[in-house]
Amino acid sequence: MFTVEQIKEAHSKVQSGADFPAYIRDIKSLGVTHYEAFVADGHLDYHGTSNYTVKVPAKYDQLAIGDTSQVKEFKAELVAHQQGKTDFLTFIKMCATFGIEKWAIYMDSMTCTYYDKAGNEVLVEQIPQ
Repeated sequence: MFTVEQIKEAHSKVQSGADFPAYIRDIKSLGVTHYEAFVADGHLDYHGTSNYTVKVPAKYDQLAIGDTSQVKEFKAELVAHQQGKTDFLTFIKMCATFGIEKWAIYMDSMTCTYYDKAGNEVLVEQIPQ
């Protein structure tokens, strides 16, 4: 199964949102079935088969997540990030401001689902392949 070091190596190639599809392909090839990224502190939980999980610890100081999601604003900033116009930390701060608590990537469906603090789906996107 995959290790934290392998995940970090794949992630080190990501410079902007434009690099995200290649990152997903890389970690999928390692055996990741899905993962969750938590906006508040940047910790990640990567999951594989047979209940295998690797946890990547917090990456930055705690951010406050907005109590209500601002979907229209979030979508506009997400598009800018995916076009490579913002770096990852800018993206994270934007997610917190607009009420996004986490996102989950599912390799089988190649989707990214964003969730608010109440656990509601805010947006589901297809990941380009």
